[in-house]
Amino acid sequence: MNPECYVFLLSKAYQKGHRLVQTRLKPYGLTNLQYVILEMLWGRPGASAAELGKELTIDKATISGALDRMSEAGWLEKRPDPDDGRMMRLFASAKADGLREELVALRQEANQELLAGLSSEERLLLGRMLKDLARAE
Repeated sequence: MNPECYVFLLSKAYQKGHRLVQTRLKPYGLTNLQYVILEMLWGRPGASAAELGKELTIDKATISGALDRMSEAGWLEKRPDPDDGRMMRLFASAKADGLREELVALRQEANQELLAGLSSEERLLLGRMLKDLARAE
């Protein structure tokens, strides 16, 4: 492996992180994307599907499918917008709210395991660099 192939290295780091989170979420029947959607709804209750898709840079079909599965599984509630009945507003369900602390702790555990070999300065720097890379579109 070429140590300068950053795309490959990033993909391997992503795979490791994804696996760490997914292993913890599997007993709850949640995917990584569904968990991220819940975190967003806990911070922005009443967001629309379009707002979530834009924030997560996910296409309409992908976000729509994830939201439908989450609604069917009882993780979120869809309510008509009070000003525009054609638009649905999304809220974490009572089920999701009841498991919020537990789910957030699981995600934090996965982050800690992923970054265990890094100093606090390296973690801070990595976070800044990843945010910069993600913003560069």
